[in-house]
Amino acid sequence: MIWANFESRNQTSLQGVIMKKPKYVFVTGGVTSSLGKGIVAASLAKLLQARGYSTTIQKLDPYINVDPGTLNPYEHGECYVTEDGAETDLDLGHYERYLNTPTSQANNVTTGRIYLTVIENERKGQYLGKTVQVIPHITDEIKRRIRLLGESGEYDIVITEIGGTVGDIESQPYIEAVRQMRWELGSDDAIVIHLTLVPYLAAAGELKTKPTQHSVKSLLEIGVQPDILVCRTEKPLNADIRRKLALFCNVTPNAVIESIDVSTIYEVPLVMQKEKLDKVVLGKLKLSTKQDPDLEAWKDFLFRLQHPTSEVNIALVGKYVELPDAYKSINEAFVHAGAANQCRVNVRSVHSEFITPENVQQKLGGFDGILVAPGFGSRGIEGKLEAVRFAREQKIPFFGICLGMQCSVIEFGRNVLGWSNAHSSEMDPDTEHAVIGLMEDQKQVTQKGGTMRLGAYACNLSKGSHAYKAYGKAHISERHRHRYEFNNAYKDAYEKAGMSLTGVNPDTGLGEIVEVKDHPWFVGVQFHPELKSTVANPHPLFVRFIRAAMELRGASSK
Repeated sequence: MIWANFESRNQTSLQGVIMKKPKYVFVTGGVTSSLGKGIVAASLAKLLQARGYSTTIQKLDPYINVDPGTLNPYEHGECYVTEDGAETDLDLGHYERYLNTPTSQANNVTTGRIYLTVIENERKGQYLGKTVQVIPHITDEIKRRIRLLGESGEYDIVITEIGGTVGDIESQPYIEAVRQMRWELGSDDAIVIHLTLVPYLAAAGELKTKPTQHSVKSLLEIGVQPDILVCRTEKPLNADIRRKLALFCNVTPNAVIESIDVSTIYEVPLVMQKEKLDKVVLGKLKLSTKQDPDLEAWKDFLFRLQHPTSEVNIALVGKYVELPDAYKSINEAFVHAGAANQCRVNVRSVHSEFITPENVQQKLGGFDGILVAPGFGSRGIEGKLEAVRFAREQKIPFFGICLGMQCSVIEFGRNVLGWSNAHSSEMDPDTEHAVIGLMEDQKQVTQKGGTMRLGAYACNLSKGSHAYKAYGKAHISERHRHRYEFNNAYKDAYEKAGMSLTGVNPDTGLGEIVEVKDHPWFVGVQFHPELKSTVANPHPLFVRFIRAAMELRGASSK
C-alpha cells in the first residue's frame, strides 16, 4: 500500500508520464569508522555508471548540526559546497570526483535537518495532534529524503551511504528507516551493503572474522540482514575465510567482497570490479549487466598518476594542516592536476602560525610552488601574509584560494602600496585601509548557518590573463563560500601598482581573481576551484599551477 501510494503520487506529479522506478542500495559500516564507506559507494556508482546505469549517491549524516557549515574543520574535515549552494559532507566531493556529475542539497541529509523539518511540521499542525515520535515521524522523514532523488525520475539506482557505525545510538533511526524501506520495496528493489573490518593480528598471524560477525549481529538485532559484505583488510581473504564469513553472516559466498588496502583511493573501483561487486549488486537487484564497464579513461588516469615523468614540491600553507581532511578537495585536485601533467606532486603542509619573517626562507625556500589555503579568522593570518610576500618577491608560482586570495591583496597593499595597516575588516574592523571588506548583502546577516555567499556564480575573465589562458574561455562559473570580498574602492590603486583584477562577477562587479604582473604565475581566486576538479576534468587552474611549478623546477635545474 505504501509503495502503491508512492507510485501514484509520482505518476500524478509527472502528469501521466511513466517514470523510472529506481532501485536503492544502502551502504552501512561496522566495527570502526573511517573504513571508506564513501569510497566504496563512489566506486560502486562509478562501475554502475560505466555499465550504462544512471546512478547517484546520497549521504545521511547522524550528527544534529543542520549542515556542516558551522563545524570547525578539525571536527569534521572540509565543508563541501555544491552547485546549488548547499554546505555538505566531504564525501560528496568523492561522489563528484568519481562520477563527474554535480550533487545537490538532496544528496546530503543530517539528523539536524530531519528533526528541524519534523519540528516545523509539528508547529504547523501537520500531524493532527498526534504525539510526535521517532517512529513513525522521524523515520518517515528520513525515508522521504531518501526517496527525493528517486522521485526525480533521473536515476536507475540511488546509493545511500549511512554515516557512522552500526551500534551508534545516533544512527539507529537511519537503520530503522532502511529496514522499513526494504520491507516496503522488497528485496529486489532495495539491498544493503555492509562495509566491515577483517583485522590482521600480527602476533597470531591470522585474519580475524569475529568483529565482522558481531557487527552483522548488531544489524540483525535491528532487523536488517545485509546482502553483501565488503571487507576492508590488509591481507588477502582466502577461500576458507570467505566461506566462514558467508556462513556466519548469512550471505551468499559470492557476496563476500575483499577490499584490500591500496596505494591510492582511485584504485578502488578497479579492485571492486575485479571482485565483481557491480555484478553481484545488479544480480541481487534483478538488473541486466548491460555492457562491460568502459573504464579506459579511468585506467589512463591511473597510469599517468602512477608513472610520473617529473616531480614538483608544493607547499600548502594553512592553519588546519594537522588534519588532512580539512583540505581534502585541494589535495585531490593536486592528484588530478599531477596526473594531467604526468607529474608527481609532493604536497607538504606548512602551518601558517609558525611562519615568521625570520624563518620564511627556511620554511618555504625549497618549494616549486606555494598555495595559501582557505579559512576563517585571524589565527595564522600573519604567517599566510609572509608566505604570499615570499612567493611574490622570489617569483615562485603562487596560488591563493578564498582567504588565500584575500591575503595576497592585503600583502600587496602593505608591501607594494605602502599601507602598513592594510587588512581585512574581518580581522581588523578599525583598519584604515580595509582592502577586503564585508559584502553589502552580508552586513545585516546575524545567523551563521547557510548564510554566506554560497554556490555557483558567474565570472568574466580578462583576455591574456593567466586565468583566461588556463580556462581557454572568457566566461566561467565557480563555487563560492565566503562573506568578504575585494574592496572595489581600491581597484584603481591596485591596478596602477601591478595587481590586476582579471576575473569579475558580471552582475555585481565584485573582483573574483587577482593576478600580479611581472610574475611567472601569481593567481588568487575568491572562489573554490578545488570543488570542481574531477578525475575526468582536472581543474584548469590547478593544472596550470602545477605546470608553472614544473617550469620553475626545470629552469632551476639547468
